[in-house]
Amino acid sequence: MIVREKSNNLALLFMWRGTILPKVLPMIIMLMAVSMIAWGLTYYQVYTVKSVPVVGFTVLGVILSIFLSFRNNACYDRWWEGRKLWGALIANTRHFTRDTRFLNENERRAILVDMLIFTNLLKDRLRHQQLPADRFADYLHLDDNKQQKLNTLIKNHINAPQVILENIQIRLIHAVNTGQISDIIYSSIQRHVIEMGNIQAGCDRINSTPLPLPYSVLLHRAVFCFCWLLPFGVSSTLGLWTPLLVGLVAYLFLGLDELSKELEEPFGLDLNDLPLDNIVRLIERETLALLGDELPHAHTPKHFYLS
Repeated sequence: MIVREKSNNLALLFMWRGTILPKVLPMIIMLMAVSMIAWGLTYYQVYTVKSVPVVGFTVLGVILSIFLSFRNNACYDRWWEGRKLWGALIANTRHFTRDTRFLNENERRAILVDMLIFTNLLKDRLRHQQLPADRFADYLHLDDNKQQKLNTLIKNHINAPQVILENIQIRLIHAVNTGQISDIIYSSIQRHVIEMGNIQAGCDRINSTPLPLPYSVLLHRAVFCFCWLLPFGVSSTLGLWTPLLVGLVAYLFLGLDELSKELEEPFGLDLNDLPLDNIVRLIERETLALLGDELPHAHTPKHFYLS
């Protein structure tokens, strides 16, 4: 996610990194070149390009604006729902950390380490990546046997985060059977385990259910057709101003279309996706601080980008 100061209007005007302009600029330049060619052919009477009726652009532009607005709202809702789910995960891990104080120190530490592993594996699952368990070696202090089992789990199981939640549940049941906690305390702690499972289910739902493909393709094609036909509809009226207007309109329509693509999949590694690495590191630092352990370094933006 791009993290930048937004109070400077002049900086916002000339901002490049993190904006949608780099992705659509090649197409904008092509459209402006076509506009110049269309105007030049007509102006120098090399070939008379028949103008497309402007009223058609007016109607189509209004329709496109409505549908682009609807699609961007739908994509932003997905992005914002993903952020709310990870915000709920932060709150839930805090509650879980406090409630596990009823357990003895060794059992509590083992369960909280599993909780931190769960958050990391959930992030990996949403980003469709498999990172080895040795990344935890510096701050979770996993022994070789634990790392080997975790690597096997990551490679072979279809839902590694769920297995970690099951391990936590097994530890809690063992704590009840050995008299460490009562049934009432077990029920209180278990609610947080259930909530973590619900959060994963919500993230999986977003990750596995994109917007319907025909709708996205239809709107994408309509935007491109509109932008490519626009020079031939306004060149006879605007003359030399045609490339500028076409470039501006193309930036708006193509930019909105491209932005909706980024927001549609909020858990990826695009510049405007959610900073899951930073959220997971926040959970790790807060939990390890309560355990009295050495804290891993906090993530900081690199070139205004926070992963």
